[in-house]
Amino acid sequence: MMNKSPITIAIQTAIYTAIAGSALTFAPATFAADAENAIAKPVVKTAPAEVKKAKADEKITVTGSRLRRDSFSVATPLATMDRDAIEDAGIGSLSDILIDELPQLAEGFSNSNSQSSVSGTGLSTVDLRNLGTNRTLTLIDGRRTVSNSYSGNYVSLSTIPSGMVDRVEVITGGASAAYGSDAIAGVVNIITQQDKEGLSFKVKGGESTDGGAKELGLDFDFGTGFDDDRGYMFFSSSYDKDWGLTFDDRERAQQEDSWDYDDKLMCNQMQTEDGDKCMRDISPADWRSRSDGILGGVFDEGSGGEGGYWYDGNEYKGDTWLEERDGINSNQYVMLKVPDEKASVALKLDYDLTDDVMFYGQVQYSYNRSINNKSPEDSYEGETAVTYNPETGEFGEIKAGRIPADNPFMHPEIADQASSKGVKWDRRFGEVGNILNDNTRTTIRSWAGLQGTMFDGSWDWDLSAGYGKFKQRQVRSNEINVYNLKNALDTEVVNGEVQCANSVAEADAGCVPLDLFGEGSVTTEMANYLRVNPEINTDNEQMNVLGYIAGDLFEMPAGAVSSVFGFEYRKDTQTVSTNVPQGGITFNYVPDFKGSIGVAEIFAEAAFPLLRDVAGAKSLTAEVSARVGQYDLDNVDMVESYKVGLVWEPIEGYALRTNWATSQRAPTITEAMSPPRGDFDSFDDICDKTTETSDEPGHNNCRLEQGIADTIAGGNEFEDDNNGYSPNVGNSDLFEETATTFTAGVTMAPAFLEDFNLAVDYYDISIEDAITSFGNEEILEFCYDSSLDFGSENSFCNDVSRGPDGQITGIMQRVYNQDEIRTSGVDIAAQYRLDLNDFGNLKFKLDWTHVLTHEETKTSPDGQFTTDYVGSLSAGIFEDKATASVSWYKDGWRVRWSMKYKSGVNSSVSRYDEFYGPAQADGNGGIFAEYEVRCAAKS
Repeated sequence: MMNKSPITIAIQTAIYTAIAGSALTFAPATFAADAENAIAKPVVKTAPAEVKKAKADEKITVTGSRLRRDSFSVATPLATMDRDAIEDAGIGSLSDILIDELPQLAEGFSNSNSQSSVSGTGLSTVDLRNLGTNRTLTLIDGRRTVSNSYSGNYVSLSTIPSGMVDRVEVITGGASAAYGSDAIAGVVNIITQQDKEGLSFKVKGGESTDGGAKELGLDFDFGTGFDDDRGYMFFSSSYDKDWGLTFDDRERAQQEDSWDYDDKLMCNQMQTEDGDKCMRDISPADWRSRSDGILGGVFDEGSGGEGGYWYDGNEYKGDTWLEERDGINSNQYVMLKVPDEKASVALKLDYDLTDDVMFYGQVQYSYNRSINNKSPEDSYEGETAVTYNPETGEFGEIKAGRIPADNPFMHPEIADQASSKGVKWDRRFGEVGNILNDNTRTTIRSWAGLQGTMFDGSWDWDLSAGYGKFKQRQVRSNEINVYNLKNALDTEVVNGEVQCANSVAEADAGCVPLDLFGEGSVTTEMANYLRVNPEINTDNEQMNVLGYIAGDLFEMPAGAVSSVFGFEYRKDTQTVSTNVPQGGITFNYVPDFKGSIGVAEIFAEAAFPLLRDVAGAKSLTAEVSARVGQYDLDNVDMVESYKVGLVWEPIEGYALRTNWATSQRAPTITEAMSPPRGDFDSFDDICDKTTETSDEPGHNNCRLEQGIADTIAGGNEFEDDNNGYSPNVGNSDLFEETATTFTAGVTMAPAFLEDFNLAVDYYDISIEDAITSFGNEEILEFCYDSSLDFGSENSFCNDVSRGPDGQITGIMQRVYNQDEIRTSGVDIAAQYRLDLNDFGNLKFKLDWTHVLTHEETKTSPDGQFTTDYVGSLSAGIFEDKATASVSWYKDGWRVRWSMKYKSGVNSSVSRYDEFYGPAQADGNGGIFAEYEVRCAAKS
C-alpha cells in the first residue's frame, strides 16, 4: 500500500487550527491534540496503526505554502472555518457564511447588491480586506479555477456543491509568492471533502420572520473506497432555490428617502415636497424620493421637477406637475434580493496505481439562473444609446430627441406652448413590459494529476493539468430600440392617417407612429416596434499545468531545511458577443471582443529551522519564497514576487510571528483589451447653474461649451440633466499593480488556562500603481477646473461628450495604473473550550477586526490627494467588525448562538472651521474643532 506523501497530505488534508475559524495559533501541545482529532485520514485506507503512525510522523502543509513543515511553523496569519462551523451557521450560501463569520471578509457580488449589475446578478463572491474581489484569489483545493464573469477574475462560491466543502482557509495577507497574480489581499481556499464515507441526504429550508426571503436546499453526498481500498470516490450534488425579497416585503424599503447635508445650516437634510428640509424639523412622513418617469408621461417639465404637463393615468392634468408630489417611487421596481436557482454536481477520485504513484482527479459542473425583474424602461428626450459600425470599427451615438411640435397625438395645450425645438418628455414604458435580466451560467471545472515519491522516497512530486469552461447567456428582455424610438416620434399626417415621417423607416422596418400621451397610449403594435431583447454571451476558458517537487535540502543543527521547487503555466481566454452588434439600444451595450492572457511561472520555497530547544527559543524558524512569471502582455512582461517570514516561540504556548511579502495583480482581459462597455453612474455636472456671470469653479471653461453658451444666452441658467451614461473601456497600456504586505502577531495558549487560545495580528497592505478609473466628477474637474488647459489637448475633456443643448451624453471611464491604496488594522481571535462533564462542552469564540486606515491616493493634474474611507457609508468600510458565538456540544448534538457587530458609518463629515473660520472657544472650556454628521446606516 502506498505510503501517502506530504504532497498528498497537502492536497487532501489541512491543519485544523487551535482557534477554529480564526487566526493560526502556535501552542505545540494544543496543536498535537487538535491535529490528532481533525486531520483527515489518507484517502487510501490503511490499518489503524498505520494511520496513527502517519499522523504522528508526516509533516503537513497549509494554505499559502507547499512546504513540508509542522503546522505551528507558519508565519502568515490564517483564518479557517471547519465543516461543523459551516453547518452550524444555518445559512445556505457559502459566501454569506464566510462574510458573517469572518470579519476580514466583505461582500463582493451577491443577490442583495447586484440588482443593477449587467453581468453580476447571481454571482456569489467575497472581498478580503475591502480591497476588491479582483484582489482576492479564490482557490479550490489550492488550485486556480476559471472565472465566472467577464468583468474580472471572479470565482462564484455558489458553483461548488455545499456537501463538497470540508472547510475553508483564508490567508489574510499577500500570497503571490505562493500562488501568483491576484493574491494581493490574500487567498480564500475552498478545501473539499477528503475521506468521508457513506451516504447522506439533507433538506434545509427557511423564510424570514418578517416575510419573504424563502429558501430551499437539497444536498446528496456519497463517498466510498473501492478495489480493496486502493481507490476512493466521493460524489456530491446540491440544489438551492432562493425566492428573493421584494419591495413589498419590507416596510423599511418602502420609506422614501433622499438625503443631503447643508453646509450652512449644518444639518442633515431630507427631500420633501417643499424642497430639502433639515431632518430635525420634519418626520419620515414628509420624506420624498420620487421620479418623473411616470407611466403616463411628463412633458416640458420645468426646472427642479416643478411645472409641466402630465397624465395621471389617462387623465390630462395640465401645467400642475410637481415631481416630489406627483411622481413615482421607482424603488418599488427594485428587488431587495434577486431570486436565484442553482444546481451543482462534483466527483472526485483517487487511486493508487502502484505503491509509489497515485492518480487523482476531480470534475465539477454547476448551473445557475437568476431572473431580475426590473422596472419598465424609463426614457426621455435625452436618451442616448451607443452605436457601433462593425465595418469601420467606429463608435457613435443616437439620441431619442424631442417630440416634434406638430405631433398629431399631442394634447392641444402642450402643442400650443411647444417651442420650435419640440417638446421635452419623460415616460416609463409600462406597455413594453418590465425589463427582465435573465442570467444563465454554466461552469465546468476539471483537473487530474499524478503524485508520488523519488530519490528513495525522500522527495515527493506532483504533476497535474486542469481545464475550466464558463458560459453565461444573458437576455435582457423589453429594452427599447432607440433607432425605432426616434423614428416613431417623428410623425406626419398623410390622407388623414398618422405615419412615420421617415419614409425609409416606414418602408424597410415597418415603422409604427408612437403615442406617448397617457398611460396605456402605447398600443401593442407600437410596443412591438420599440421592443428589443438584447443578449450578451460570455465564454471563458482556462487551461493550466502545475508541477512541483518537495523535500529536505540538508540538515541544520535545529532540523532539516524543507523546500519546494515548481512551475505553473496557465492561459485564460475570453470571448464576449451580442445579438445587437450595431448597438443603439437602451441597455449597457457591450460590443463583441475576444482576448487571452498566458503566463509561465517558476517558484521556490524553503524553511530554515534556526533554533530549537535552547534558552530563549523553543523554536525559531525563517521561511522564504519567490515566484517569477512571464506574461504575454507587452506592458507586464516579467513579474517577481517574494516573501520572508519568521516564527519565534520563546516558551511553550507563546509565539511571535512576522511576515513581509510582495504581491502583484496583472490586468484582466477586460481591463487590458475591452472596447467601451455601457454603464450608468449618477454624477453631478460641474457646469450646473452656469450663467453668463457665475464664478463657481470651472464655470469660465463651461461657458466655452457651445451648447451651454447657447442655453445661458439672454440671462438663462444651465441646469444639469445628464443621463448618467459612463461607459468603461480597457487600456492596452496597463501594467501590473504591486503590493507590499507586512504582518506581525502574537499567539498565546497559556498553560494556566487550559483550552484557551488568543491570537492578535497586525496587518499593513500597501498597493502601488493600482488599476482603477477616475470618478466621473473627477474627470469633469480635471477637464474644467485644473491646471490643464481646457480643450482637445486635455485627454479628460476628450472623454466628456455633450449634446447640442450642453447636456452630458457620456463620460468615458478609462482604467489607469494611478492609485495608491493602503489598508492596515488589527485582527483579534479568541477561543475557550469549557468541559461541563456529563453536560457536554461549551465553546466560546470571538473574531474582531479593527481597521486603522483604508486610504486611496490618486494623482490629479494638480498633485496627489488622499481619501480615507474608514467609517464611510459609500465605501462600506467599518472601523470595527466582530462576530461572537457560543456552542454547546453533547453526544452528537450541537446548539449554537451567534451575533455580529458593525460600527457606525458616516454619510458625510464636515469640518466646522471650513464654514465658520478657525476653531473657537465654546464658553465651557472646550472648542468647536470638528462637527461630524452621521446618517444612521444599519447593517
